[in-house]
Amino acid sequence: MKLLRVGAPGEERPAVRTEDGRLLDLSSVASDIDGAFLASGGLDRARTALAEGSLPELDPEGLRVGAPVARPGKVVCIGLNYRDHAAETGAPIPARPVVFMKDPGTVVGPYDEVLIPRRSVKTDWEVELAVVIGRRARYLDGPAAARAVIAGYAVSHDVSEREFQLEHSPQWDLGKSCETFNPLGPWLVTADEAGDPQNLGLHLSVNGVKRQHGHTRDMIFPVDHIVSYLSQYMVLEPGDVINTGTPAGVALGLPDTPFLTPGDTVELSVDGLGSQRQTFGQA
Repeated sequence: MKLLRVGAPGEERPAVRTEDGRLLDLSSVASDIDGAFLASGGLDRARTALAEGSLPELDPEGLRVGAPVARPGKVVCIGLNYRDHAAETGAPIPARPVVFMKDPGTVVGPYDEVLIPRRSVKTDWEVELAVVIGRRARYLDGPAAARAVIAGYAVSHDVSEREFQLEHSPQWDLGKSCETFNPLGPWLVTADEAGDPQNLGLHLSVNGVKRQHGHTRDMIFPVDHIVSYLSQYMVLEPGDVINTGTPAGVALGLPDTPFLTPGDTVELSVDGLGSQRQTFGQA
């Protein structure tokens, strides 16, 4: 099942995308797609309504697509989680997941404008597989237990300002939490439909030039391990988002490759999870 939110910012309504590409209104089932919806069995209610054929169809013409999860409580990120990306940045392969947090307010729609921060000279791209938590998780008993708490997956763009990230602070948050720096979506694809999260290709191009072409099988720490690991240190709540890392091909790791400037367009996708497209503007 593919869930999404459509409408103007702050006025999105929940919807489901059918196999033949139609949009059906989920407003009779839920007020929004958020942590409360996921925690209260919202996915099951949506499946039932979809099977009954009781959902009215929406006209997609002119409808903005928002992030598929409203107001995530936290966005947890895993850095250097692909061997080729660690190598291109000159970093050693981590023995444990590299964990940092990203301001949840950075989450925007998959086609929204992304703003390059003032004084930025190193705004960079990162296509990632995002995990959306569907049940409260604390001290999970290994990777197998992690599968039961995952609601689904989405495409995530972990936009990063490398000077802010690496030169302005010993922590990465300054370069990761600028406004609009986490386009998410277009859909939340439920775990049953997404299939094996370690069997997905990731793709990104800048102004039509291919920059990233990776695969989740090359993760150092797979999805189930990441979720279980994080639950030993923090409580994961329904609606939380986990960005699981990016493959090689970022500007930071490509000599003489320009960073992003206003007017640039980035297109990215993950197999089976849809695609994004953003034009970058100036803050």
